[in-house]
Amino acid sequence: MDTDIGSRSWHAHAKINLALHVTGRRPDGYHLIESLAVFTRFGDRVEIAPADSDEFTVSGRYAPAVPLDASNLVPRARDALRQAVGHERTPPVAIRLEKNLPVASGVGGGSSDAATVLRGLVETWGLDIDGAELARIGLSLGADVPMCLAARPLVARGIGDELSMVPDFSALGLVLVNPGTPVSTADVFAALSRRDNEALPPLPRSIDFHSLRNWLEITRNDIETAALAMQPAIGRALSWLNKAGSGFSRMSGSGATCFGLFETGNVAKRAAAEIRGRQPDWFVAATRSIASEVSDGQN
Repeated sequence: MDTDIGSRSWHAHAKINLALHVTGRRPDGYHLIESLAVFTRFGDRVEIAPADSDEFTVSGRYAPAVPLDASNLVPRARDALRQAVGHERTPPVAIRLEKNLPVASGVGGGSSDAATVLRGLVETWGLDIDGAELARIGLSLGADVPMCLAARPLVARGIGDELSMVPDFSALGLVLVNPGTPVSTADVFAALSRRDNEALPPLPRSIDFHSLRNWLEITRNDIETAALAMQPAIGRALSWLNKAGSGFSRMSGSGATCFGLFETGNVAKRAAAEIRGRQPDWFVAATRSIASEVSDGQN
């Protein structure tokens, strides 16, 4: 991205649902879930700069798939925050989104972009607004936005808005793979055969690679079967992760992005290179998740 005077940039982290149980459905149609989620260092990037009038532009590999109109959560986040605090405190800004994550891919890209814009605008505009109010604004944009505002290991319940942070959760080595097949969240949820599944089991007392992998083996992504039926390429992505030595592989969210869990970052990088060499047209990224305790400047 070009950098303007006065501009700042923020990472918009991908959200990975390590486990996702669908536990019910509200009368208004929203599904109830329990999910253990982490956020990765790889993701989109948002740049914000003062401007004479509001602007929104997109660059990056997946820019052509990103709408620029009011359906996009980025300008909607800007407008929602402005509406909440008043126009006199929220002068025009130019927002540039570098879209590195596939669209409609089960990693919360749009929600993370919106959450990052909210955080970035609070700093840019110098607003005194607490986390609870920002989460309320985020929830008005989508159920995933509050957890993307948190961007730390967490368990999400309800419609995704009831959050419990998970302490002492170290960074994970991950490989993300998407075969290039967008999946409609609404279509996948509509195809579920059951919506009253069991809740997540208790987390291990101490979380490391081995205890987490063992725990994941007794959990599920309740959406994966329906998504696989719609997009068989998801199965091929999981197969390539397993061939590359993943300790545990699963689809994230509503798909089609799948993740593989690796014991170290270097092993993850080698696995990603192997998959990329075999599937050069796929999205493949080696990354690390964000630990529960992170020093300043790493977000």
